Amino acid sequence: MMKSVDFMFTSRYPKLDLHGFDRETARVAINDFVSDNIKMGNKIVVIVHGIGTGVIRETTFNTLKKNKNVLEYKSDYSNRGCTLALLKIDK
Repeated sequence: MMKSVDFMFTSRYPKLDLHGFDRETARVAINDFVSDNIKMGNKIVVIVHGIGTGVIRETTFNTLKKNKNVLEYKSDYSNRGCTLALLKIDK
């Protein structure tokens, strides 16, 4: 389970910025980003989708929900334009 204190300093986690992406490109980029970070052993990642109309945020949530390598995800409590994801790392 993710704790708020774990995410106080999101700058230390890998980030994917989806500004300017369309839905399909964002979906592919998110899945590739998750896959790459699992290979690198990163347990927590940040996806920046912005606020805007909410289309990319919804795409982000739906993509993370369907990805079997994502244990949990939630909006950043201090920046609702970002989503934090906890990845399943096999040891």
